[in-house]
Amino acid sequence: MTTEDFLNGQILLIDKPLHFTSFQAVNKLKYALINKAGLPKKFKIGHAGTLDPLASGLLLVCTGKFTKRISELQGQAKEYTGTFYIGATTPSYDLETEIDQTFETSHIDENLIHKTVKQFLGEIDQIPPVFSAIKKDGVRLYEHARAGETVEIASRKTTIHEFEITRIALPEIDFRVVCSKGTYIRSLAYDFGKAMNSGSHLTALRRTKIGDYNVEDAIDVTLFEQTLTAQI
Repeated sequence: MTTEDFLNGQILLIDKPLHFTSFQAVNKLKYALINKAGLPKKFKIGHAGTLDPLASGLLLVCTGKFTKRISELQGQAKEYTGTFYIGATTPSYDLETEIDQTFETSHIDENLIHKTVKQFLGEIDQIPPVFSAIKKDGVRLYEHARAGETVEIASRKTTIHEFEITRIALPEIDFRVVCSKGTYIRSLAYDFGKAMNSGSHLTALRRTKIGDYNVEDAIDVTLFEQTLTAQI
């Protein structure tokens, strides 16, 4: 691709690695495009949907004129795969924080797991995690949480189009979910455990699809940088 191609607009399919923020991934791409592809410092670039540092997978990055398509891309259904750990919760609903409570799991079997899945199909009310970037009174929720402040979080409507259990090896359950914009898989993990009269938190998450875009067609950030070097 030429400098002109990037300015006219491209959708880059990036496979974001673990422990990278989405912002860091975009910044790495921006640096490479400026310094290796000769793009101007103020060219437009942005991603269509944040992935947590503890999640890997598909990040759509728009350049140039295609940044106008970010809202449209963000609205598309997303597919995730991952793992719930049953019998314990954490304040962040994932591995960012330590386990704060443990629960009984002896009553949980395959029948209960598959029965519980059905409760989450379709439109559901979901409360976002307190460790999230949503703003409350102008401050991000995770800042309130890290300061030890308790805040009320309003529930929001979200839609689970597909919810499939792909492996049961208690205390771990692997899943595949297709959901609407704004769905928190961490909250789904927490609510799923609660619905089984137990607890649960997310231990692995990978975004595999956004609309028709598939992570199988994506490239690692570092490999993208190397490909750019090879092209110039």
